[in-house]
This record gives sequence, structure tokens and C-alpha cells, in this order.
Amino acid sequence: MADDIPMISQGRAVLADFEAVYVDVDGVERQMPWAWMPEVVSELDRPVRSFPSYRGQRNFPGWYWSATVGRLVGYESWVERDHLVALDFDPSVVAMVSQPFWLLWAGDKGKQRRHAPDFLVRTADGGVLVLDSRPLELIEQDDRLVFDISDRACALLGWRYAVWDRLDGVLVANQRWLAGYRHPRCFDAEVTGRLVRTFQRPRRLMDGAELAGDPLRTLPVLFHLLWKRHLLADLTLALSDRTVVQAAVDADMPVNVVPAR
Repeated sequence: MADDIPMISQGRAVLADFEAVYVDVDGVERQMPWAWMPEVVSELDRPVRSFPSYRGQRNFPGWYWSATVGRLVGYESWVERDHLVALDFDPSVVAMVSQPFWLLWAGDKGKQRRHAPDFLVRTADGGVLVLDSRPLELIEQDDRLVFDISDRACALLGWRYAVWDRLDGVLVANQRWLAGYRHPRCFDAEVTGRLVRTFQRPRRLMDGAELAGDPLRTLPVLFHLLWKRHLLADLTLALSDRTVVQAAVDADMPVNVVPAR
């Protein structure tokens, strides 16, 4: 097993220890020094490898349409899918790509090793998060070494690196429900005005939906506004007709609208 231990883990990492492979906007695979990655990070929007699918497969790959980037983003497991939905729900996230690059480094005896993290995320403050999704109980020793290498490499660029475990089941269920209303087609300006006015003070979800009009029309917009965070609720509790909802402090209010009593 000693041959599998990366040499870099035995000393201090430097930029020259790493290289990267990514796919450019024209679909061409390119290899470059790791130090150059910040120059092309805004161009990373294609997976560097495919998502295999085969009979008897134990994980569940698929595609998720991201409202943040307006296109499909791939995932290779339900845990990755849940993380992808959470990233899409986060208003600080401005871009994301799955399998964004290969990180290359020399292992013991000079054998090249590589790792493609699950996601690269860019945030509104200009930050970069490189993310691996892995249930903690499934992380083995070699995984820990690879994650440690990835952490060190990202730190050299001023990027954050994290390994995310499974998310809370209630939170996942709530975010997945709201994600069903993430598309802009669920927005209605007139209904939005009534809902924001109605929820200027906290009230139960269904009570507010009925006050704002026919629930068949208002509920899809209400869930869209919860997704967009114009309306707020405690999503650590199961979402229901009794969930207490309130308009966000900075929610847009139509002109000349009087809050509901």
C-alpha cells in the first residue's frame, strides 16, 4: 500500500507539484500548470469526464437543470444530487460545474495520480469552492489522502475545499420540493405582489395562499418565491400547509400596495 501514498502528503505542497486538465469552451481538453487555473476558472462549464451508466450500477447518475446557470448539470449519486439542489438554492452561488477538472500530481515512485472533484462552485463575492460529495462512512484511507491533496492544492490558489456528507433528510425533502418550482415560468408578477403583501406579517402557508387568491394559482408562485428566498420559512422543519411563512425584509413590494391586515 505504500506505493499508493502520494509523495506530496509527506511534505509541504507547492504550486509546481500540481497540474490540471480541463475542457475549454470549444470542447477541447487542455492541460496546464495548476497555478494558471484562476485565469480560466470562469470558463469551466463542462465536465472533464463522462458519467458512466450501466446495468447493475449501484449509484444513480443523472442530470439536474440548474436555475442558477440555466442548464443541465450532471451528478453521479443521490448524495451529489442533493448537494447540487442545495447549491442551486443558495443565493450566494453564481455558477457551478460538475467534474470540473482533473487535478494531477506525482505519487510515490513518480507514478502520476489524478482526481476529479465532484463540483466547482463560484460565489458572488468572487470566491471559489471545490467540493467532493461523499458519505462519511464510505470514506476510506486512500480517499482521505486524495481529499487531503485536493485541500492543499486548492489552498495554494486561495480556493476553499470541502467534503460534504449527506444532508439532513428533512432539509433535502424541502429543497427538492421547492426545486420543482425553480423555473422562471412559475413567476407571476401580479400574484407575487399579493403574496408579498399578504406575508408582510408571519402567517401559515395555506392561510396566506388563500388570502392572496385561488390556491391553484397562488401556491406555485408561493413555492417559487420560497425558492428565490423572497418568502422565508424554517426549512429544517417539514414543509406543510401549517408552515409559518414571512416575506423577506428586502422582498420587492409593488408600488402603492397596502400590506394585508
